[in-house]
Amino acid sequence: MIQPFHLAIPVQNLEKCRTFYRDVLNCKEGRSTENWVDFNFFGHQLVIHQKDGFNPERISNPVDGHDVPVPHFGVVLTWDVWQDLSKRLIAVNTKFIIEPCIRFEGKVGEQATMFFNDPENNALEFKAFKDIGQLFAK
Repeated sequence: MIQPFHLAIPVQNLEKCRTFYRDVLNCKEGRSTENWVDFNFFGHQLVIHQKDGFNPERISNPVDGHDVPVPHFGVVLTWDVWQDLSKRLIAVNTKFIIEPCIRFEGKVGEQATMFFNDPENNALEFKAFKDIGQLFAK
């Protein structure tokens, strides 16, 4: 079994982000205070911390004709869960940085991917591999 990772990120509007992670991404809320909230982020621990005045510089890196935001985080999902999530995000009119698509179709590492921001412009990527055995394939 893979051990869960822990990631803590700053946000300025705790309630707006709490609603996004809980209601849009369906992450179960764990412990919280008036300054932070824990979430079960697809089996991993994500903590959003209230940080007034935080404004990260956003940069990108060209990948396959797209400007991929750096930094970003997310989860590798199963193909079916990724499909369901992408449909749900489209249905709630998510503004995508990179719309749901298939990369490396028919090649080693074939994967579904999508990028979007949370309400505080933290970039997220969710992906799924047609063959999870190719996750680290060259």
